[in-house]
Amino acid sequence: MDGYKIIAYLADWADWEVQDVDAKKLTHINYAFATIDDGRVVARVLDRSLGKIHLLREIKAQNPHLKTLISVGGWGADGFSDAALTEDARKLFADTAVEFMKEYDFDGVDIDWEYPCSSAAGIVSRPEDKVNFTLMLKQLRQRLDEEGEQDNRHYLLTIAAGAGQYFIDGSEMGELQKYLDFINIMTYDFATGVDKRTGHHTHLYESRIIPGSSSDKSMRLFMAQGIPASKLVLGVAFYGRAWSGVSGENNGLGQEGVPGAGGFDTSYTNLSANLINKNGFTRYWDEDAKAPYLYNGDIFISYDDEESIGYKVDYIKKTGLGGVMFWEYSSDKTGSLLQKLYEGLGS
Repeated sequence: MDGYKIIAYLADWADWEVQDVDAKKLTHINYAFATIDDGRVVARVLDRSLGKIHLLREIKAQNPHLKTLISVGGWGADGFSDAALTEDARKLFADTAVEFMKEYDFDGVDIDWEYPCSSAAGIVSRPEDKVNFTLMLKQLRQRLDEEGEQDNRHYLLTIAAGAGQYFIDGSEMGELQKYLDFINIMTYDFATGVDKRTGHHTHLYESRIIPGSSSDKSMRLFMAQGIPASKLVLGVAFYGRAWSGVSGENNGLGQEGVPGAGGFDTSYTNLSANLINKNGFTRYWDEDAKAPYLYNGDIFISYDDEESIGYKVDYIKKTGLGGVMFWEYSSDKTGSLLQKLYEGLGS
């Protein structure tokens, strides 16, 4: 598949088997996650060894054009600040990242440091992260190129970037982007489990009801750093965010509530099967934000669906972006969201 990128994050711990992954509709899989232990990239996530990583070879056999990348990091994954701190540490990190990539037959490395210069996720951070992140990526790019020269191929290097000013402030985007093939912008979780007020979590445009963030604002923020639009990839969510105890004004949008709704299942699989205009829930549409939401008089859910993804596909084409990335593949077992992306970008 030439042209736009359709990139799926595939989580090792999630509920999927080889036959569940429609590899022919994807250009890339970012496998989540490897982590850092004592400066080295290791096959562990969530305090357990990766258990399904070997299945990627079978998935790739379905699509000879599919590229796979090992994603290193994720929310709460520590070790980045130390691994980037010195020249020796950066060399160890790069060497072990490439060794890992080669051992499991990946086509590249994706770095998910959440986030440089920030301890929001409970990780070690330093002001020096801003410069050291660039140096880390430079070292890794050099190491990948050395390996690629021996193997007569190009190995990919990408990052997942937070979708706000905080990520710009904690990095040297204009400089570090030179070492990257493309950049996945996490244009979701604009409203999260710590917010006491309901909101869209992956909306395309700013909402008049709850003005502020949007995917469009985020993409323009990164383009303003001198990054070509074609190097930027828009993030889409295959899951929702929920609140309970929400009052009925604006059908629950922009109201106070309890985040998380008691561990409510917000995968698109569950939303589609049980909640969208079912079991007391009504689907509403924010025309300004180009975003759907659900409300049943108490629980509010923000999510992406086929209609909102259709607008995002049009936006990618209109803006000249590099494509789309989504988290996480197994959250939509209907296949309808990926199908919408493939119909718009895959041909």
